[in-house]
Amino acid sequence: MKLSLKDKTAIITGGGSGIGKAMSETFAEMGATVFILDMNEETGSQTAHNISLKHNPAFFYKCDVSKYQNVEKVISEINRIKNGIDILINNAGIGFVGNIENTSEEDLDRLYSVNVKGVFNCIKAVIPYFKEKNKGIIINMASIASSVGIADRFAYSMTKGAVLTMTYSIAKDYLVDNIRCNCISPARIHTPFVDNFIAKNYPGKEKEMFENLSKTQPIGRMGKPQEVANLALFLCSDEASFITGTDFPIDGGFIKLNG
Repeated sequence: MKLSLKDKTAIITGGGSGIGKAMSETFAEMGATVFILDMNEETGSQTAHNISLKHNPAFFYKCDVSKYQNVEKVISEINRIKNGIDILINNAGIGFVGNIENTSEEDLDRLYSVNVKGVFNCIKAVIPYFKEKNKGIIINMASIASSVGIADRFAYSMTKGAVLTMTYSIAKDYLVDNIRCNCISPARIHTPFVDNFIAKNYPGKEKEMFENLSKTQPIGRMGKPQEVANLALFLCSDEASFITGTDFPIDGGFIKLNG
């Protein structure tokens, strides 16, 4: 069966909700044993439970990706349990709206700690196990903000630009170890985060703002978490074995067709 992940072990950070949840469910459906690393115990454990009822057993670990000691301990335990790790998805991330004038030092540090250091920590912890097996797959979640300027996204864009360049560096440095590293750059994807953002910032105008945000993609709508999960599935499959060091926009034409 094409795109099979049978007998693969996949770690998905932020795998309890939104895009991460879609990836966790899709990978499990295609045969992988999924380990969800998330700070939200409720959504993380519920997603793992639901997957276990439908597919392979899935597991949840509460993990703060910004803390290397926490990350290293969890990934070491997963490697011990499964005698190897095949896939790492760096999906955990946080957003922020603002230009440099209304971005505080604390805001910048908070985004850096999760969006940049979190990716660093997870890759650093998993690389030794990938090298032991002489193979491994890493997918980092970047953003269209990694490649084009977006108004009022200064700190967020900075962190996602770092994710993009980290992807290139890891892919280059570990070619000899048969480790593939790519990143995915979504435009707006319809997740609970988007709904909560609109409700908080535009009370009473939710429908209007949803339509406005949807139209910023030339294709005329937001993406679906499942569409991002399908792309991640392909990139982690044997069918993508010739692909590394590449950014994959999934943006409804945003980068190339706007303007």
